[in-house]
Amino acid sequence: MTPMVDVAFLLLTFFMLTTQFKPTEEVEVLLPDSNSNLKIPDKNVMTVSVEKKGRIFLGFDSQFLMMQIFGEDFRMKKSSEVQMNRLFDYITQARISNPKLEVVIRSDSEAEYGVVSDVMEILQKNSITKFSMMTNLEIPNKGKKK
Repeated sequence: MTPMVDVAFLLLTFFMLTTQFKPTEEVEVLLPDSNSNLKIPDKNVMTVSVEKKGRIFLGFDSQFLMMQIFGEDFRMKKSSEVQMNRLFDYITQARISNPKLEVVIRSDSEAEYGVVSDVMEILQKNSITKFSMMTNLEIPNKGKKK
């Protein structure tokens, strides 16, 4: 019985030490509400985040692609801040590396529409006409009186 307990603790220790936790978000975005319940893709995702102050962050679900686009220091990060004038180049480089990328825009509910519109325009210049806007699912109040 003692060897089995030792093996169990060794396995537990192994899994605890080798687990990679989800990296922290580089930017906090308060998503707007909507009643659409479509799901975002699970893989090959390029995320363009727009903060409420107008800063833009670009991220990929692939650590390899993050490293390839932004360098070794960004391998374990979820996204990196980019300037609007460089966004086109980064998106082009990413699409060359992985043509199957699907684009998701995460915009803060208080962000200016002009910045989001500029991002959509850059996507169109890159021949990306299909993208998803990430939102929170709005839950209607059933008990609310009209």
